[in-house]
Amino acid sequence: MIKHVVMWRLRGANEAEKTRAQHLVKTVFESLNGKIPGMLHLEIGFDTSAADYACDVVLYSEFESQAALDAYANHPEHWLAKERVGDVRIERYQVDYAAPVNPLR
Repeated sequence: MIKHVVMWRLRGANEAEKTRAQHLVKTVFESLNGKIPGMLHLEIGFDTSAADYACDVVLYSEFESQAALDAYANHPEHWLAKERVGDVRIERYQVDYAAPVNPLR
C-alpha cells in the first residue's frame, strides 16, 4: 500500500475567505471517493493548531500500489479537481510513502 499526503496553504485575506477555500478543497477532493481505481481511502482535514507555520488543509489517501497512485495522478477526475482548487492554493507539499507491512494483522 502507498500512502499519499498533500498539504496546502490557502489564499484568503480573512478567516471567512479561508474557510470557504477549505470547504471547496474538501468538497472537490472528497468527491473523488469511489471514482479512482486503486484508491482505497481519501480524507480531508483542516488545521486546528493555528500555528503560523501550519498548512490549512491536509489530504490523506491510500492506494493499493504505486501504479494505482501513478494512475491517479493522471486520472481525468483528479485533473478536474486540481483545476477547481488551483486558484485557492498558494503553497503545496506532498509526501508519498510505502506503508510498512505488519505481519501481525
